[in-house]
Amino acid sequence: MAYTLELDDLEDLARGAALLGTGGGGDPYIGTLLVAEELRRGRTIRLIEPDEVDDEALVIASAFMGAPTVVIEKIPGGGEPVTALRRLERHLGRKADAIIPMECGGLNSMVPLLVAARTGLPIVDGDGMGRAFPELQMETFGVYGVAGSPMAICDERQNVTIIDTGDDNRSMEWFARGVTIRMGGVSYIAEYPMSGTDVKRTAIPGTMTLALRLGRVIREARESQQDPFQALIDYLSGTIYEHARILLEGKVVDIERRSADGFVRGTATIATFDGATKVELTFQNEHLVARSDGKLLAIVPDLISVLDAETATPITTEALRYGQRVRVIAISTPAIMRTPEALDVFGPRAFGLDEDWTPVEKLAPL
Repeated sequence: MAYTLELDDLEDLARGAALLGTGGGGDPYIGTLLVAEELRRGRTIRLIEPDEVDDEALVIASAFMGAPTVVIEKIPGGGEPVTALRRLERHLGRKADAIIPMECGGLNSMVPLLVAARTGLPIVDGDGMGRAFPELQMETFGVYGVAGSPMAICDERQNVTIIDTGDDNRSMEWFARGVTIRMGGVSYIAEYPMSGTDVKRTAIPGTMTLALRLGRVIREARESQQDPFQALIDYLSGTIYEHARILLEGKVVDIERRSADGFVRGTATIATFDGATKVELTFQNEHLVARSDGKLLAIVPDLISVLDAETATPITTEALRYGQRVRVIAISTPAIMRTPEALDVFGPRAFGLDEDWTPVEKLAPL
């Protein structure tokens, strides 16, 4: 059922989206401030379920693209994703009827909310990743037959490029990545123009509401002096993200991070407080794999997130620091992301990892 997002919902939604962002998707803090300002000005954001979208409606995905570390240095003004949307509409010769998040993680949970607030368009409660992924073709929209282009890319100076590679979404990503690098490492995009029928067939439903509720679960557990991690695990068990596991509690003992080719790449090592066990995380914007002494603990597309050990506040890959006390949590992905078609697009081998995907509930059984 459709509902209106309130100002008081934003912090909870940002917290839950950072969890689902698996360390990537950008820090939602800046986006939260931008969206909050729009709501204070009296603008509204209406979320609708995929089933409420007319079959013939035009729905366009909205997002930022690039290295999350760059967003910290190049703070958006807020108009960039709206400009991208309007230029894509002009190219298509048709106005959008609704927008949908590209991904439900981090800053990219806030960018479409900003567009919704500024344009008055409803936002579909769902997305194309169910988490955050670093590349544009890694979306369930594309997995199940929707072309990502034509797409529009805008920078902070309102420069706009249209990319049209037909149904070749991998080429779309390659061209868009090059343009984004030349725009300074971050851009704002409108992509995957699709019908309401396509949305119902290819989107992961309810992920924005899920992010909101996960953030609320964490906050309410802390306020009632309950264990927020157990509260998260209990809540997720009743959702399409059914399985959640705490892989390790300890502190960050090593972090290596660099911006290259439009991504943030690196590794983080977390050790138990006695130093007896270590988990190494490999990331490309988002955490891709967790290993301990060579043993696989969790692997993409299942979610791997790092949270503050006491507050359960999610920590993005660009915010990881030596000495932080954390817990590493792994969460299973929905079934729509576990099909052979999906794993071919965003499974381990799509990231150059020389191993097959194994469900987290098998790698780390209870």
